[in-house]
Amino acid sequence: MSRMFRVNVLRFNKLVNRLVAWRIAKIQERNFLYILSLVVGLLSGLAALFLKNLIHFVAEELTEMISVEGFTYLYLLYPFIGILLTVLFVKYIIRDDIGHGVSKILYSISRKGSKLKPHKTYSSMIASSLTIGFGGSVGAEAPIVLTGASIGSNLARIFKLRYKYITLMVGCGAAGAIAGIFNAPMAGIVFTLEVLMLDLTMAFLIPLLISAVSATVISYFFMGEGVLLHFDQIAPFHINMIWIYILVGIFTGLMGIYFTRGTMFLEKRFAAVNNWFVRLLVGAFTLGILIFIFPPLWGEGYTSINSVFNNQGAELLNNSMFFQWKDNPYVVLLVLGGILIFKVFAMSATTGSGGNGGIFAPTLFTGAIAGYFLVNLLNTVFHLGVPENNFALAGMAGMMAAVMHAPLTGIFLTAELTGGYGMFIPLLITATVAYVTIMRFEPHSIYTKRLAQTGELITHHKDKAILRSMEVKRLIESDFEILSPDASLRDLVKAISKSNRNLFPIVDADGYLKGMVKLSKVKNLIFEHELYDKVMVKDLMFMPEFFISSTDNMETVAEKFETSNRYNLAVIDDGKYLGFISRAVVFSNYRKTLEYFSHE
Repeated sequence: MSRMFRVNVLRFNKLVNRLVAWRIAKIQERNFLYILSLVVGLLSGLAALFLKNLIHFVAEELTEMISVEGFTYLYLLYPFIGILLTVLFVKYIIRDDIGHGVSKILYSISRKGSKLKPHKTYSSMIASSLTIGFGGSVGAEAPIVLTGASIGSNLARIFKLRYKYITLMVGCGAAGAIAGIFNAPMAGIVFTLEVLMLDLTMAFLIPLLISAVSATVISYFFMGEGVLLHFDQIAPFHINMIWIYILVGIFTGLMGIYFTRGTMFLEKRFAAVNNWFVRLLVGAFTLGILIFIFPPLWGEGYTSINSVFNNQGAELLNNSMFFQWKDNPYVVLLVLGGILIFKVFAMSATTGSGGNGGIFAPTLFTGAIAGYFLVNLLNTVFHLGVPENNFALAGMAGMMAAVMHAPLTGIFLTAELTGGYGMFIPLLITATVAYVTIMRFEPHSIYTKRLAQTGELITHHKDKAILRSMEVKRLIESDFEILSPDASLRDLVKAISKSNRNLFPIVDADGYLKGMVKLSKVKNLIFEHELYDKVMVKDLMFMPEFFISSTDNMETVAEKFETSNRYNLAVIDDGKYLGFISRAVVFSNYRKTLEYFSHE
């Protein structure tokens, strides 16, 4: 069986090599990128379509017997089953960490050459469908984005593309996934540019457009107008409502702080539990209790968002113990406030206990509820009579700007949901205010915060990305004349006559660096012949104040060159001399790497 498998693998590799050779000979690189971006977009759109329908089917089958007029204890059982199945699938079949999809993509771009493992083209889809279909309070967008990015990465690697084009195909997969989910091609493109931080050049923009549009066409072809979210703008925007949109922006910005810090805090608490089964029990039980009390916390929450879009916030009390008070506006406000507070707990319990899903849908859900809650409160207390659904839409844009640090994605996604740009100005106001609010407290988005805390975030810093791709060991120069500690000035003069260097390391028989001599410090002695056998190099040497190790990263090397103002640094591992690294070589290698990273 294994022999047959190896034979098939060899045949596949030969076929791929022939295909690659034919592609190089027959198709120009740019044209091939356009073709590949189309394929990636179509496959990402199909992945989004498949996963969304699978989650919807599972959820419908599990909840169709539940009456809206009463609560059910099934809400306590379903999440446990879903998370248990997810944990078993990941632990015993995949055997790899597939959580936090967007952070995984950012890490792969930063540290893995944009390479994503092949199993990520399907594993996160299966795991998230089990989690969310059974009520996990997370979103499917991050798993789909990871799936699309993995499709792009692996196809690019199969066709042996360079790093920058592998990264481009990762972006095409992500753009196609977002566009396919929401029928929002502009949002897919902007998400990729804003969150994944791909460069905005024509060489990158055209493939992204192709992927986003092709994924949207797939979504339209199979679903028509039946997208996840649809907003019909009935009440027009009036200039005298600007102050309310500013309030919504401030409120969602503050909610973004709570959302980000609360999620990070709770996930750390779950991670501190070493036994996976205990972690599962605690998380699933917590999630079940929260869904039992607040049924809108079930799943992604798009049904609840559509309810507030239709000014039917009272419908959020269906299936709950609060159903009999759904006509009481103060009870509705109380339930809305509870949902806002406990959504973070429900989401963190889902992922912390082993479930799979992202924060995209929870962000949209929280934003819609936040905008609706705030304006409902103002209408109830001050009788303003303003349209609450408009502010639910604005709340989504504000929350995305705050949590994801992606104001443009929030603006374009919510604008495309309306089928037009009649709400563009209020969305712009709310998203901007929310972003400015959170930036005073949180310099990183929830996607990048995890990587930033461990020093792994370099996708948003081009200099770091280039430096991290360079290796100290490849830059070490060893063509220096080495002298022993017992050498005399005569030996030093001989070494000077043979060397083109101005530094001379003093190394003992065991390879340990004892010091070094700089030509500029001894040039006045070179012509003192009577001192050749009297002066020893150990009397002239000094130990370098600044040195590096071969295991240091290039950021450390660059920092030491900057602080020391030296042109050469000794490379020493545990006291043993390896050579020198020069500022000129580092700069030259940096320029070559920069050229490799560039897109034109």
